[in-house]
This record gives sequence, C-alpha cells and structure tokens, in this order.
Amino acid sequence: MSTTPHRIFGTSFASIHRLYVAKVERKGRTAAEVDEVVRWLTGHDEAGLAEAIADERDLETFFATAPSMNPNTALITGVICGIRVEEVEDPLMQRIRWMDKLVDEVARGKKMSSILRGSA
Repeated sequence: MSTTPHRIFGTSFASIHRLYVAKVERKGRTAAEVDEVVRWLTGHDEAGLAEAIADERDLETFFATAPSMNPNTALITGVICGIRVEEVEDPLMQRIRWMDKLVDEVARGKKMSSILRGSA
C-alpha cells in the first residue's frame, strides 16, 4: 500500500476555488454562493476564506486550519467523480469530496437551504 499523499492535497485552495467559481458561473450561479457553501463546510469566515485564497495555501493546510468542520457533514451524501462521498476513507480526501459535492449542487441549481442541509 502506498503512503504517498494524493497530489490534490498539495493543490492550492485558490486554484480550486477559481475552478469552482468558473463552474458555477457557467451555470448562472455566483462566486458568493461558492463561498457560502465553503464557509458552511469549514467554519472559515469571509476574511479567513480571503486569506486562504491570497496566501495560496494547499488543500491540506486549508482544511487543517479550518476553524470547525460543520457538524452536519454526515448529511452530505451522493456521488462525485464516480465515488460515494460517504464511503471515502481518507479524512482529508473526504473533506475535499464534500466540498466538491456542495459546489456541484450549487452548479446544478439546488436551493441553498437544501445544499446547506437545512441550515441556510
């Protein structure tokens, strides 16, 4: 079994954030909605999110410095990239997949109250 960390862990949050924003904007949604779901997931406030983007921190550091993961993350279920998010074993990869899933739901036009698992 390989102990090499997945290369996505070293990818900057800023680069992923740009891709998320481009994805949702193509579907008529906004960067503010991306930020809202990321803040809901990680507990980052607007300033913390802006700092994470500005300092180009990698995803591993982004999640390690997250103030508090949302207690409702267990309610995030479904498939992203062919993988059930609730079955991802690596905790960091699961957090990344949760974020992917939330942004995907924004892009698909789901209501924010549903995306935020009833806590909009």
